[in-house]
Amino acid sequence: MSNIIQKAKNLVGKDNHTESASQKNEEQQFSIQPHPAKSNDPADLQPHGGLRQGAGGAAEAFHARDPYIPSDEVKQNIPAGRDELRARQAEFN
Repeated sequence: MSNIIQKAKNLVGKDNHTESASQKNEEQQFSIQPHPAKSNDPADLQPHGGLRQGAGGAAEAFHARDPYIPSDEVKQNIPAGRDELRARQAEFN
């Protein structure tokens, strides 16, 4: 029985030994990969998506909302200054 085990160990040991010897003879191979950038600008590497592709931040100013225009009722209730504010405060207290 031990003879069978020794033969199996020898076979396994020879395969590992021959594989490692062949791997030692081979040199490492390196290859050069192309860089994805088309220019030297780091922003070119950032993914762009959606309908605003390539628009950048400058066009964002044109997507602002309209200015707030208060109604006539709100305009009439705006206090004129400190004195009027203090008078209104005295009314409520």
